[in-house]
Amino acid sequence: MRLGRRTPEEPQINLTSLIDVVFLLLIFFMVTTTFVNNSGLEIRLPEAGSETPAEAENTLEVAVDAADRVYVRGEPVASDPQTLRRELQKLAGGDFQRPLRIRADGRARHQAVVQVMDAAAALGFERVDIATQPIVAVEEP
Repeated sequence: MRLGRRTPEEPQINLTSLIDVVFLLLIFFMVTTTFVNNSGLEIRLPEAGSETPAEAENTLEVAVDAADRVYVRGEPVASDPQTLRRELQKLAGGDFQRPLRIRADGRARHQAVVQVMDAAAALGFERVDIATQPIVAVEEP
């Protein structure tokens, strides 16, 4: 029996399985990643007291009360789209560059305000502001 000295073999690291695992993880993260798609809607929030007196005089106003009634020049008007467009057109007198302020009661439904906004957009108003009236608590005697 001849016992000889063997030369030690160099250990080999097989990277094939490691590369396969990393590749599969990469594919998994690429497939499951969601990309954020921000809408292109730019909103400028109002600032208190930012309106100049000249703008206040030039601003057209439409009011929506708690019962969803729409008022133009203090007079109630029907809230159907054609009537709203006609009344807003009379109010603007053909000048749709003027700002339009929608003054809505805090208890008014969102739908009533959006109908006024739709009518204004259909006419081509470029600047529509929304002002809300706070809910006033009435003390009972």
